[in-house]
Amino acid sequence: MINKLDEALGFHQTALRVRAQRQELIASNIANADTPNFKAKDIDFKAAFASAMSGPSKPSKELTQTNPAHLVANPLPMQNDLALPGDPQYRKMIEGSVDGNTVDMDVERNQFADNGIRYEASLTMINAQIKHLTSVLQG
Repeated sequence: MINKLDEALGFHQTALRVRAQRQELIASNIANADTPNFKAKDIDFKAAFASAMSGPSKPSKELTQTNPAHLVANPLPMQNDLALPGDPQYRKMIEGSVDGNTVDMDVERNQFADNGIRYEASLTMINAQIKHLTSVLQG
């Protein structure tokens, strides 16, 4: 039953996580609009989403017990292991600036609004899906 729920909601969950990561990058660009030599970053949502849906591609970082006197460890996941696929890429500069900053506030505002609307749409879809599943379970 749990696997079916994960399967049903996994698509939207992944989309929300990638959208949230993208929103943070865009917000960082906006916050650094006046920082000299700051380079605006973004992710390719389509590539990051496809990579996230395909599953983990990173090798496991398990500890090996090389001596019987060593303690058996269950390490906590490293922060990089929790990061989503889709490394940030530098946004192409549209108009150069004297201080080397590549943030174009018009582009950033548009991308921020677009990504926010798509995030809200994913939330609406996942809520509808949960309501549907609840009504099915209640009969």
